Amino acid sequence: MRPEDWIAPAPPGGGGGLLVAPGGYHIDPSRPVDRAVITHGHADHARAGHGHVLATPETIAIMRSRYGDGAARHFQALPCGEPLTIGETRLTLHPAGHILGSAMAVVEHRGCRVAVSGDYKRRRDPTCAPFEPVRCDVFVTEATFGLPVFRHPDDAAEIGKLLASLRLFPERTHLVGVYALGKCQRLIRLLREAGHDRPIWLHGALQALCDLYEAHGIALGPLRPVAEAPDRDTLRGEIVLAPPSAAGDRWLRRLPDPRIAMASGWMRVRARARQRNAELPLVISDHADWDELLQTIAEMGAPEVWITHGREEALMHAATAAGHRARALALVGRGDEDEEPDLSAPGATDSADA
Repeated sequence: MRPEDWIAPAPPGGGGGLLVAPGGYHIDPSRPVDRAVITHGHADHARAGHGHVLATPETIAIMRSRYGDGAARHFQALPCGEPLTIGETRLTLHPAGHILGSAMAVVEHRGCRVAVSGDYKRRRDPTCAPFEPVRCDVFVTEATFGLPVFRHPDDAAEIGKLLASLRLFPERTHLVGVYALGKCQRLIRLLREAGHDRPIWLHGALQALCDLYEAHGIALGPLRPVAEAPDRDTLRGEIVLAPPSAAGDRWLRRLPDPRIAMASGWMRVRARARQRNAELPLVISDHADWDELLQTIAEMGAPEVWITHGREEALMHAATAAGHRARALALVGRGDEDEEPDLSAPGATDSADA
């Protein structure tokens, strides 16, 4: 039996994501289904309203925090590394290195092993477990930054740019646009590792997930809500984190002479930085860059590579040149919620950042 005979994109109207027929479940379905395996907590992978959800304990906590009682009727926690038989399949979750609780779903059926990565990165991240390569027959990989132009710089160097700007402009508030889940907490930890021990000020939309990370043992140091600043001048010379959209709305008026930074892999593209009005673009991503995508494909050792949600054509060509059988998957609704849209669309803007 070929892998595509038992694991494949769900048919139209069938819930989306990948349908694992012999197990009776979907992986990261885009619409509510009876049984879902969720790789991580970002909203394009973790939708609300499923009947039964299986995920890591951390991803379940994120879903409950974001969706409340509507997240799912029933949850089953599966820690990474513990195999579970579901129907005619054997499922094991392995760390994906993307955000807290992110996992690669490794499914085995009749001697064939398929690794569904979800989203992943290969850089060290003090807020989550590192990606764990698994030898397999089919590797399903994202391609968010699947073009050779995307080679992310060193994270510490990008944090150094932010701290240098803070020293150069001590009278200005430094507003950094960060996605609420994963990027925010990672940036805080990188700042702490660089020696920034002052309180970091938060937009109210970021507080709940920072609290969740703290509850899971990720120490973030002193954090303060912007709403509790005694006056505007209190925020001069301070770092404020907010969702990227805050840089373009009335909330920005709370900050004295803000210098806007954006932390995203898309900041490699100057047009993206201009669209975000970023004086200080910081290329810090929670996805693998071009070289890391190729490295991961090689380490997984899969004869077949299935590519989804990103720059599929370039990565297909590179994987084929390296001796793999490669093809693109059309997964409806996929595309990380912190990704860019089609840059060719007039007036296209991010929904957040990557």
